[in-house]
Formats: sequence, C-alpha cells, structure tokens
Amino acid sequence: MNITMIGSGYVGLVSGACFADFGHVVTCVDNDASKIDRLNKGEIPIYEPGLDELVATNVRQKRLSFTTDLASAVRGAQAVFIGVGTPSRRGDGHADLSYVYAAARTIAEALDGFTVIVNKSTVPVGTGDEVERIIREIRPDADFSVVSNPEFLREGAAIEDFKRPDRVVIGTEDPRAREVMAEIYRPLSLNQPPLHFVGRRTSELTKYAANAFLATKITFINEIADLCEKTGADVQDVARGIGLDNRIGGKFLHAGPGYGGSCFPKDTLALLKTGQDEGAPLRIVETVVAVNESRKRAMARKVIAALGGSVRGKRIALLGLAFKPNTDDMRDAPSLAIVASLAGDGASVHAYDPESMDQARPLMPEVTFHDNAYSPIEGADALVIVTEWDAFRALDLDRVKQLLKTPVIVDLRNIYRPADVRKRGFTYVSVGRK
Repeated sequence: MNITMIGSGYVGLVSGACFADFGHVVTCVDNDASKIDRLNKGEIPIYEPGLDELVATNVRQKRLSFTTDLASAVRGAQAVFIGVGTPSRRGDGHADLSYVYAAARTIAEALDGFTVIVNKSTVPVGTGDEVERIIREIRPDADFSVVSNPEFLREGAAIEDFKRPDRVVIGTEDPRAREVMAEIYRPLSLNQPPLHFVGRRTSELTKYAANAFLATKITFINEIADLCEKTGADVQDVARGIGLDNRIGGKFLHAGPGYGGSCFPKDTLALLKTGQDEGAPLRIVETVVAVNESRKRAMARKVIAALGGSVRGKRIALLGLAFKPNTDDMRDAPSLAIVASLAGDGASVHAYDPESMDQARPLMPEVTFHDNAYSPIEGADALVIVTEWDAFRALDLDRVKQLLKTPVIVDLRNIYRPADVRKRGFTYVSVGRK
C-alpha cells in the first residue's frame, strides 16, 4: 500500500520506517528542507535505538523515501498520515493545532481519488471533525475519510512498541476507511494485537486518557516516596508490593524527579484544558500537573539539603540530562528545573549525558559539559544522578570517591543500593528510601 507520512519528527519518522518495514511504500514529508536533506544523506535527526539501521534498510529496498513536496506525495497515496507536532500553545496550555490544520489544507489541494487521512498526532477531541471541515470546505468534491489513529510509542523503545503493540486504536465509522486501516496493520496479525475500532472522538480521547493515567501513576508513587522518607518505609518495596496486584501493575511506579518528555507534560495540560472548556473539570489531572511541576524543584532542594543547606560556590556534577534514558529528548526534562534552581542558588553545574548534550547546550547556557561520566565529577562537592542510563549503573565508586571533593551522591533514580554505597564511605541520598 502507498502511504504518505506528513512530519518526519519522532512520531512520523518512526512510524514511517516501521510501516515501510512491513512492506508498504512510504514517503515521509517535511517542510524542513535541511531535515529532509539530512535524511536523504542517511543522517537521522533524532536518537532512537535501531532507527538508523531500520531507515537505511528500507531506503535501500526503495520502500522508504523523503521529500519536501507534499502535494506529489499525497497524489496516489491510499492513506495520508498526519504526524506533526502539537506542542502546548503559549499562554493558555491548549494544544497548538496549527501544524495539523496547515497539513489538512495542503492535503486538500492534492487529493486524488478516495484517500484515508489519518491523524497520528496527539490531538484533542474534535480535531478530526475540524480537519474534515477544512478539507471539505476547500474540496467539496473530494472523496476522503478522516481517521484517528493515535500513537503509543515510548521513546527509547519505539520500534518494539510499534511492531509489538498492546493495542492499535483506530477511530472511524466509515467501512471503507476501516478496510484500509485493517490492511495497513495486517502485517501485525501474527503478533495478534487487538485492532480496537471505535468512534473518532473516542479514539482522540483515549490517547489523552492513557497518558494522563500513566502520569498519575508516576506522580502517585512520587508522593508515596515522600511519605516513605518521613516514615522510614522503602518506596521500591511499596511499589513492588502494589505492582504485583494485576489490577495495578508494576509499570510507571518508579519514584524519581518527576515526568517529562514530549508527551505527558503537554498532553495532561491539554486534557485538563479540554475538561475546563467543556465544564467537566478533571481535578485529579489538575493536581497531577501541579504536583509534577513542584516535584522538579523539590529535587534541587534535596541536593541543597544534602550539602548542608547551601550550594553557593560549590561544584555539582550531574549525570544524565535527557528526560529518560535511550533518547536525546530534552523537552520538559526534570534536569532543566534542577539546573536552573542549582545555578540560581550559586552552584557551578557540570554535566554529562550520552546522547542529549547537543540539545541541552542551548537550553542550559550556565552548564559546563563534559565528554565522559567521570570528568564532571572531578573536584565536585556532590554527584547527582538525574537520568538512569545503563552506563551510570555500574560506576567505579572507588574512582568516584577519589574524584569527588566531598563524598556525596544524590541518586534521584535509585539505581544503587544504599548499603553498598554507604559502606564505601559516601553520604548517599536517594528517593523514598531511608
């Protein structure tokens, strides 16, 4: 099947490459000419494990190509996916749908024969209705159907998630569109994922509800971690104890510095704004957003407390800047708030991340960046672990102790056992553990 993917960012590029790997012929379109030029040269603009090889393979097999010419890519395509960004709108927190609607207008001009137009972007309820209205207004004669098909990809595990999904949610009540979507996802049949066909508005809300629920789990266990610190309980044992209940499950119950990234912050905000607009306030989601924002600043205070109440004139080593491991994504990363707070209180911040430093540099002009995990530690008053990259899980602690000016480790991801670190002579502070 001929598929066009509008948007060659995280969602569009991963989805397009995976569809091509299924055997479909995919054209990825982007209006950023420099990005398309890089992709045509074999350069991948984002870090996602395995994506460079997947793209290269399918380009060689002539199933995957890249262009800035949207009109030509749309003509002849049986399905056109919209995978553009929907960031939070400045000022009010609503999702900015300008890129989605711009894509819809361009698609309308190029439609040729029955075409399924698929919203892959995360969009509020009713966006599909507006996309349909825009296209119908421009091309009253066009034969098309607008479908919602939200992505559920975890950065760092996106290819696996795409090829072995828990479910594929498809919002349409058009039998022709349903047939096209079933054929697009037919290669997944061996893995037997449920194709969950629902109404378009239901599909749009399902994506937001899923992300808000996962964000709630993270925020819940973070608040339990605070209580554990006050009572002498261990949050990791609590999380395991409740996670073994299959009604709850163990995923997203890892205490830490708060959630970040490209999805949870903007999607929870957009969902609560929709609730407010519709007169159905989502008070739990509103609290989750507020607690998560304060959580990030609280982690900086934890570092300050570990150093006796002041970091003025002190050197702090940070390991990990991306919002999670196996990605270079700095969007709403907890490290942003932590660095701002520490630097604002007079600390000199030195940092290392295996993948995200190019993205971090313009966001953190006050930070000194290093090219390995040990360099920022030398002469530091404290080591702070912010992102749980595998490379940080087995540091040479004897070497770390020799490099540190004072043997203080603040582990915001609980990747070390307290007893093991303390017996080596460190002052060790973690999250939700006494």
